[in-house]
Amino acid sequence: MKTILVLGAGLSSSSLIRYFLENAQENNWNVRIVDRDLELVKQKINGHPNGVALTFNALNAEERRPEIEKADLVISMLPARFHVDVAEDCIELKTNLITPSYISPEMRALDQKAKDAGIVIMNEIGVDPGIDHMSAMKIIHEIQDKGGKLTSFKSFTGGLIAPESDNNPWNYKFTWNPRNVVLAGQGGAASFIRNGEYKYIPYNRLFGRLDYMSVEGYGDFVGYANRDSLSYRETYGLQDIPTIFRGTLRRPGYCEAWNVFIELGMTDDTYSMVGTEELTPRGFMNAFLPYNSNLTVEEKMKAFLREDRMHLYEKFEWLGLFKKEPLVGLEDASPAQVLQKILVDKLSLDEGDKDMLVMIHEFEYELNGERSKITSHMVNIGEDQVYTSMSNTVGLPAAICGKMILTGTLKSTGVTLPIQREVYTPILNELDEYGISFLEKELVLS
Repeated sequence: MKTILVLGAGLSSSSLIRYFLENAQENNWNVRIVDRDLELVKQKINGHPNGVALTFNALNAEERRPEIEKADLVISMLPARFHVDVAEDCIELKTNLITPSYISPEMRALDQKAKDAGIVIMNEIGVDPGIDHMSAMKIIHEIQDKGGKLTSFKSFTGGLIAPESDNNPWNYKFTWNPRNVVLAGQGGAASFIRNGEYKYIPYNRLFGRLDYMSVEGYGDFVGYANRDSLSYRETYGLQDIPTIFRGTLRRPGYCEAWNVFIELGMTDDTYSMVGTEELTPRGFMNAFLPYNSNLTVEEKMKAFLREDRMHLYEKFEWLGLFKKEPLVGLEDASPAQVLQKILVDKLSLDEGDKDMLVMIHEFEYELNGERSKITSHMVNIGEDQVYTSMSNTVGLPAAICGKMILTGTLKSTGVTLPIQREVYTPILNELDEYGISFLEKELVLS
């Protein structure tokens, strides 16, 4: 019997746990799942005979090492900053490891140690990063196989709300960590290359420089730049490509309105406001508008928006930013934390809501003097609020990769990510069976 240890049973683990349990008896797997919330683990195991519910502090090496030592494979769904500690234990105990997170420099430095231990540490095997890598490399390799030269690669991903659950003027609800959404784009300029020219977008301009695109049957989207596109030239072996750009998808209107929060200073997380435990949404809004005793908060906000952005006013009013009821549970909070509280109260998933994951790739290449373009897109809608699209697209690639490791079909060692054909081909094929599929179109440009 092979033993799988899953560290963390949160929302993004739901589909991964289900996959392992559904395949456990056929493959003779023992699935051990740990979380601080034991009842949560029991719910997700749901009495399955091959599942074992555990609770201990997975951040404590003394508590997790005995379980890692028993395991043939560890899946770390812990916060990314703890993956390296888990990886060091796995190397010492010669246990394979999967994480859905980006490879950090500290993780990359463990490559030779992992190879010496004869284990694989597979990172970036979720959705973004993960499915984006695999679906992109499939087409990149196909273009290269026929002798084509890539001249442009653009990729966009967004965790959004399904059309049937889209019932607010922001056309958005939180399907992932709200704090990451509020702080998106901070910490440095977005960098990319377009037609051979390096471009940089500072945070205060990020949500004003947008790409526009549509997906048949799902309408229009806009994309704003991710912080780092340039490093993907090396990841994808496209060091000389003239254009490479990665971005995040939202519905039209969202970014224009979010830019107002940035202009006002409401997304700042670097200082604490005074008296936030008694703050109202109206007081929060007023704190960032000019003092004028002759104008109401609503009038000051309209003046700030100006006539050309007055169509956005409804979005802020709908959020309840002019209400006088105190915000509960905030003390010494930053502007970003106060804004997050307000947004979570209004933009969380309602009972019965479904989320949606959208990914769009655009490739341009030259072959025999002819320029062509390939578009590839994937739209996936969640099942419910447990098996969300985010949970499916994060958890299923990791679980399928885990099966490949345990059955010996994946033979790589060291610190790696899923960009090799022998890794991405079977994973993409199986994802297609779960409705996570890409539609491709090609057209000749000249």
